[in-house]
Amino acid sequence: MSLTEARFHDLVDATQQAVEDIFDDSDLDLDLENSGGVLTVRFENGSQLIFSRQAALRQLWLAARSGGFHFDYDEASERWVCDTSDELLGEMLVRITEEQAGVELEFEEL
Repeated sequence: MSLTEARFHDLVDATQQAVEDIFDDSDLDLDLENSGGVLTVRFENGSQLIFSRQAALRQLWLAARSGGFHFDYDEASERWVCDTSDELLGEMLVRITEEQAGVELEFEEL
């Protein structure tokens, strides 16, 4: 846990904002809600993505139809990395968005 709590919150805030911006710029019919540090993306078909911060663990958690995933921030690559699969957050979001919404979006910056 090399991240300070303040840096962790700044990183999660920036990541959630980037995710919101990508979805806002898409043509998808969806609802975005960011409340209490939890970002919820609701797709037209009723499925959801839920991003939450786990400050004590310094992790970003993602709940999707395919499961729950925990991400650690890798300072060297400046990316969120899944703690079980080593998949980057952006790569996973491309896959999960296609699975849940049937659309491929670019999440390169994540």
